[in-house]
Amino acid sequence: MRQEDPVAPTAAAAPDQLRDAMRHAVALAARGLGSTSPNPVVGCVILDAHGTVVGEGFHERAGGPHAEVHALNAAGDKARGGTALVTLEPCNHTGRTGPCARALIKAGIARVVYAVSDPNPTATGGAQTLRNAGIDVEAGLLEDEARAGNIAWLTAVKTGRPYVTWKYAATLDGRIAAADGTSRWISSAESRADVHRLRAESDAVVVGSGTMRADDPHLAVRGIDGAVQPLRVVIDTEAAAVRPGARILDDAAPTLIAVAEDATTDLRHADVLRLPRAARGLDIQALLDALYARGVRSVLLEGGPTLAGAFVAAGAVDRVIGYLAPVLLGAGQAALADAGISTITDALRLDVTETVRIGPDLRITAALSPKES
Repeated sequence: MRQEDPVAPTAAAAPDQLRDAMRHAVALAARGLGSTSPNPVVGCVILDAHGTVVGEGFHERAGGPHAEVHALNAAGDKARGGTALVTLEPCNHTGRTGPCARALIKAGIARVVYAVSDPNPTATGGAQTLRNAGIDVEAGLLEDEARAGNIAWLTAVKTGRPYVTWKYAATLDGRIAAADGTSRWISSAESRADVHRLRAESDAVVVGSGTMRADDPHLAVRGIDGAVQPLRVVIDTEAAAVRPGARILDDAAPTLIAVAEDATTDLRHADVLRLPRAARGLDIQALLDALYARGVRSVLLEGGPTLAGAFVAAGAVDRVIGYLAPVLLGAGQAALADAGISTITDALRLDVTETVRIGPDLRITAALSPKES
């Protein structure tokens, strides 16, 4: 095998330059959310031998060039003797694209700094390949920030099921609808637009039969240029809620109807998934297994309180995003129905990771605490 050309010594970039470059790589990676599954989101920045940014890129589409390749192409010959900062350990295998570790070696990179080690057993080992080629390799720079940006894929690799975010909008007293069932609109236009961003960052959007009957939702992403439409999933146990002509059956995005194994349906041209029944509705784990097999790594749960309760009871909610509107109702549906929690000692404890003002509303993001997860 031909040996790679020797790499000229590189001037060490200052720590602040490395941190700034990695932080930018994390931001670049986020631009791939919703379009890379079943692959991770990854960002890469190339510094030349003097610490100047000469190339950058991110993984844009599954099956397309990886972040390192985009960044190396932008840097050209200026990459030789330089530093590559990558949010995830460069891959070491050949899939639909070649191994990024070899691309970095071929380009003459002298130093690689990555944030998070690759947990995928088929792709890991890139760091050792780089070291074997004489490249200086460092791990862990801004690891927490990079991990948070790639949490859906990392969780899916670890658990073998998609990462699930439950999204809801409620009044300050926790109601998602008034006593007469009306719910449009509790949250603001700004919050509703933000939900389209969440959809665009997700591989699948899931609702239940109650939401179908009440709202006839469309669930496609609107108002975001270039968004990859998520898979629209309806859990319709008895195959009675989704009727011919439903908005979700148009061609704006792919749609999957999950029904019980013994249900009868006349949706002849729809993509129907038959699943085992559970004590309440369908087997949630079986649904997630089927979605994972289809390449889904992140799920946005937009269903009502009954479906949310079933997911929580199944231990299948990883993150909660609540849009709280400055509104009081005093009666009406609560955001979460029976989730199998009967006493305060069994309550699921969450860690609030972000609070943001969205128009007049407050968006609260919380994840299961390490103890609960």
